[in-house]
Amino acid sequence: MYLEELRTLLARHARPDWTTAIDGVLISKVDRPDPPEPSMTGTVLAVIAQGSKRLALGDRVYEYGPGQYLVASVDLPVTGQFTQADPERPALGLGLMLEPSAVAELLLEAGPGDTPRSGGGTPSGIAVSDASPALLDAVVRLLRLLDEPHDRAVLAPMVKREILWRLMTGEQGATVRQLGLADSSLSHVSRAVRWIREHYAQPFRVEDVARRSGMSVSAFYRNFQAVTAMSPIQFQKQIRLQEARLLLATHPNDVTGVGQRVGYDNPSQFSREYRRQFGAPPSRDAARLRGDTVPAPVGVLP
Repeated sequence: MYLEELRTLLARHARPDWTTAIDGVLISKVDRPDPPEPSMTGTVLAVIAQGSKRLALGDRVYEYGPGQYLVASVDLPVTGQFTQADPERPALGLGLMLEPSAVAELLLEAGPGDTPRSGGGTPSGIAVSDASPALLDAVVRLLRLLDEPHDRAVLAPMVKREILWRLMTGEQGATVRQLGLADSSLSHVSRAVRWIREHYAQPFRVEDVARRSGMSVSAFYRNFQAVTAMSPIQFQKQIRLQEARLLLATHPNDVTGVGQRVGYDNPSQFSREYRRQFGAPPSRDAARLRGDTVPAPVGVLP
């Protein structure tokens, strides 16, 4: 019942740039499968109403389809592709940006025992689950507000809070709740992720990043791997290659210069690792990128 209305609403309000009249809400409509493309996830909820998508994070692969949702609690480098989409039945999905401050506010308001007890260990930065009827109901009510502009400003924030609460108390609640905990292992890893992204072109010692994150080296390695499915050095390489690809779209004739700007002193190593990541050497991939349209804004959106 909810999925049918969700498909109708998404199809009616989809725009080429994925934006909507509700802040933080995106709608995707894709009418063909696409090759794997790298991107960053952002911190986001993605709900699929029609079609399916596959997402790779390190050596982990996530697939989600109609009636399922994916949450990303850390901004991670992923490779994603739509696997089921055609003009007759395009892939349709909603994305909702997740704000750590909103999670923290709900945690403060919740009473003792209102949220499930978290299990041991550090949750992955990405998780997939079936959407509950209550979650789908809230998502549909949020999208209905696109047709109700006079109610939107007041009601949209309230419904977004409800969606967030459904996530926090649902199957992947542990992952979402850690977004709002200043001293959680996820927040420490997020701090490291942010630092590496801001300084990706610089060599670093893992011990120094662990100290910046407020963790011992052993705990840092363990938690970073649990959240990102990569070592810190592998993560840095992913960021470097993604940034290089963006630069090559505007500087296609300066492969050596782009490699140096993202931290590669050895042009052969840059070309070798770029080809391994994207399936083509930098110059050939740059030529293909010049003919592509602007990529979607968030990698996990269905």
